[in-house]
Amino acid sequence: MTIVSKDLLKAAEILSKEELVAIPTETVYGLAGNIYSETAIKKIFEMKNRPFFNPLIVHIHSVEQVEDLAVDFPEKAQELAKAFWPGSLTLVLKKNDKVPDLITAGKDTVGIRMPNHSLTLELLRNLDFPVAAPSANPFTHISPTTAQHVKNYFDGKLEMVLDGGNCTNGIESTIVGFENGEPVVYRLGSISVEEIERVVGKVSVRNNKEQAPNAPGMLEKHYAPRTKTYLVQDISAFIKQHPDKKIGLLLHSTDHESFDVSSITYLSKTGNLKEAASRLYSAMHEMDQLDLDMIIAQRLPDYDLGKSINDRLERATK
Repeated sequence: MTIVSKDLLKAAEILSKEELVAIPTETVYGLAGNIYSETAIKKIFEMKNRPFFNPLIVHIHSVEQVEDLAVDFPEKAQELAKAFWPGSLTLVLKKNDKVPDLITAGKDTVGIRMPNHSLTLELLRNLDFPVAAPSANPFTHISPTTAQHVKNYFDGKLEMVLDGGNCTNGIESTIVGFENGEPVVYRLGSISVEEIERVVGKVSVRNNKEQAPNAPGMLEKHYAPRTKTYLVQDISAFIKQHPDKKIGLLLHSTDHESFDVSSITYLSKTGNLKEAASRLYSAMHEMDQLDLDMIIAQRLPDYDLGKSINDRLERATK
């Protein structure tokens, strides 16, 4: 049976034995392993059933550790790190030879982030190595935002979940790479494009790549409930097309007409985008337990974190 505990020493001990521990971050729970252990990294891919062409993100506790992992730290990357670390930003930088190709899917770049979670930062300070930590869920399934979500996925297969409570931001980090020195958003996430642009100016967004993705989260299908899910603009019309179906609605606010459906779940009753992001995966987990025929998700306003939430919903409905 998988232990759910706040015991940092136990977590460090397990990781030092080339085993895996699920760790909390402000975004989602991650499935962590020593980046320098081929044994541990292979276990991450195997436990998640994740393809080896999909790179992993390395988690650190200090900016100084970037020098151990990357050969170049561009000025705009440093500006972003100063603005958002610790936090929900992953920087994709040219890697050095110490970083195993298994982590980077053979690419010459590595994704690095400093999570904004006191328990995990303390754990990382107690380790002699950084950890790779993709979301602690089977590949393409809904990401976990509570320790219980992780236990539900991997009970008996994983030795320990480090319990850091509910994830406050609720969706993955924003991933930014650099092409010809200019920032490129590879994955929309908990930090909006608008926030990024306030620090470094205009950025391009290239967040879809099925073959040899530059970063996690670029594949077309991802973050998906077991229940068939649809992302729609006109909810009333869509409901009328599916009479006699047990329908659950995932709405972003209470500002709507009356709907005759089995279940309605709100991401934010006031339309608050930060609250909606923090609630997204937990709401999807809850709805997946309701034995529905389908989930109909409402498209959010396409700005700020609404873009990131729509991105997750679009991948969940493929």
